[in-house]
Order: sequence, then C-alpha cells, then structure tokens
Amino acid sequence: MPRNRLYRDGRLAEEDFPVTDLPRLLRDEDAVVWLDLCGPTEADLAVVTAELGLHETSVEDALEVHERPKLHQYDTYLLVNAYAVTLDEASGRLTTAELSAFVTPRALITVRNDDRFDMSALTRRWDESSELAGSGVGFLLHGLLDVVVDSHFDAVQALDDHIEGLEDLVFAERPNDPDMQRRALAMRKSLVTLRRVVLPMRDVLAALMRRDHAVVDRRMTPYYQDVYDHVLRASEWTESLRDMVATIRDIQLNLQGNRLNLIMKKVTGWAAIIAVPTAVTGFYGQNVPYPGFNEVWGFWVSTVAMLLLSAGLYRLFKRRDWI
Repeated sequence: MPRNRLYRDGRLAEEDFPVTDLPRLLRDEDAVVWLDLCGPTEADLAVVTAELGLHETSVEDALEVHERPKLHQYDTYLLVNAYAVTLDEASGRLTTAELSAFVTPRALITVRNDDRFDMSALTRRWDESSELAGSGVGFLLHGLLDVVVDSHFDAVQALDDHIEGLEDLVFAERPNDPDMQRRALAMRKSLVTLRRVVLPMRDVLAALMRRDHAVVDRRMTPYYQDVYDHVLRASEWTESLRDMVATIRDIQLNLQGNRLNLIMKKVTGWAAIIAVPTAVTGFYGQNVPYPGFNEVWGFWVSTVAMLLLSAGLYRLFKRRDWI
C-alpha cells in the first residue's frame, strides 16, 4: 500500500516517493503532498522537521503515546491528534489506533507509532471522492477525519447491538449472572474509552470550521459540516449508551434482589409447612400421658392433624403467592 502521494492540479500524480524527495516536491507550487510516517526514524523526522519548520513540542506530541484528541495551531501549520477505533464483536472490547497529523497549506504528514490505523481505508476514501482533490490539503484532511469519525460511528452502532443483547440476557428465564456481569463490565470499559476519543473530536471539527485559515475552503465546508454532524451523533449516542449500561446494571441488581426475596419467601413457606408435622410429632413424643396415649386412634388423629394442617398452610401460601 502506498504510504505517500503527490497530487498535482487536483489529480493523483505520483506515489511511493522517498521521504528525501519532500523538499523537492514542496517547491512545486501546484503540488499537494501526503506523507505517512509509521514508526518514523530520526532521519525521516529530521527531513520533515527541517522542511516544514516544525516546533519541537509538536514533534514530541506527535510521537507521544496516548495524547488526547486535539487541534493545536502553530504559526504555519496545525497539529491534529485523533483516534480510530475498532470493536471486537466477540468480547465487546474496544481497541484504539492513535494518529497525529501535521497540516500545512500544501502537505499532510501523518505520524503513527504502530500500524493499527487502517491506511487502506483512508486511501479508498480519497479515491472514492477524487473529484474533490482540487481542494488540496483540505480534501486530504477531510478524508482522514471522515475515516476516524466513521470508525467511531461503527463502534457505537456495534455497542448498541451488544447492549440490546445484554438487555435480552437480563430478562432471560435463567440468566447467567457471571457472564452478564462480565459483558456489562466490558461494555462499560469500551464506552468509557470511546467517550474519551469521541467527545474531544467535536472541538477539533468545530475549530477547523470556525478558525480563519486556508485549510478548509468554501467547497469543502459542507463536507466538514457533515463530519461534524456525525461526531455530534456519535457523542450523543455514546452518552445515551453509557446511561443504558448503568440502567441495565441497576435492573440486574434489582432483579437479583427480587429473585432472592422470592426464594426466601418460598423457603420460608415450605419451612412453615414442615414445621407443622414437626410440632405434632414433637407433641406426641412427650413422655407424659395425653389423649390417645398408647391408643391406635391417637396415631391416626396425629397423622390426620399433620396432613390437614400442612395442606391448609400450603393452600394459604399458594393463594398468597408465597410458594
């Protein structure tokens, strides 16, 4: 897969050029360059830093792991940090792919510490909307942000499906509580991670559309607005899913409490029924004379009393739904 591209006059002109060609290409006023640095070497960074005049703190931010999503504006360029996400359908766990981008008037430089970000999806997005390539870096940056936000949206939708399955498990006739708790915890962790990467993207998109710079031209503004709308929907959906997971957890605890109360009620009812024959036999087991002592009819009286009292308690408890 190509890790760099050169657009000239709104058309793809060249791919797979070495990093050392960057100074020569940027001298062409009609050229727009995308360069991807995955695990960059010091030599690669030196060429890019020298040519674009990057501030040392911005380079540190681009190479730092777990930076929050943000847009930082310098004198001659922008630094964008963002995360694409993928959801494991089986476990419900979310993984993130961090990416930083230096945005100049005629170059987009993406920096990654690993290869988890799907660059093939990015190049496909550019190829699908190649008629917008005349907008230069604004076109390239839009494709990047669109891929990132689409990954957020796909993850939210998949999590929504998982949560619906979790709701079905809560009201199952024989719920598997340990499995349900494990899945609910995984969902909660995934939503916390997703919230951390989705919510700041609202500020990134809002700043790109609000600030007066040459990256986003009038032609690309509606497309950025569309990405911003997707960010808002994803963030609102994420917040609602967090509330749903918390609600499911509360319902699960309430149902567990209700089931426990029902079990205790039934156990208590049967204990009361069993207590009747115990009381009768205990009475007739006294070592003192009583009515029916040493008589056959005394045995039958005690037996009939146990049966009648137990049956009466059973009917009473059954009518009141205690057993």
